[in-house]
Amino acid sequence: MKVCFAVQENEGISSSVYNHFGSAPEFVIVDTEDDKTTSVKNRDKEHSHGACNPIAAIGGQQIDALVVGGIGAGALMKLNSEGIKVFRSVASTIEENLTLLTEKKLPEMTAHQTCSGHQKGCGH
Repeated sequence: MKVCFAVQENEGISSSVYNHFGSAPEFVIVDTEDDKTTSVKNRDKEHSHGACNPIAAIGGQQIDALVVGGIGAGALMKLNSEGIKVFRSVASTIEENLTLLTEKKLPEMTAHQTCSGHQKGCGH
């Protein structure tokens, strides 16, 4: 399984999970089958609010799941339509969240838990 994590800075599996998908500086993708990690700069960071293109943001990388502190409804729906599950980070690092994901202890994000605009505050 390939799991993508929004991060401020690539520090491998010790990276802290970033609080918002669209404005994350980069992403770390962990392939749980071979324990390899790759890093991708956010290629859609300068989008206008509500116009996030999550597949472009991750550079078209094939992923199975995404773990993040928060995400907009449009990005969530686009990812879900591609068969990508989105989970809310409940721990600080990639490593901790991976453990929780394998134990099925990370909550899957729903449209009701998404960010509704930064002026109103996000759910993270």
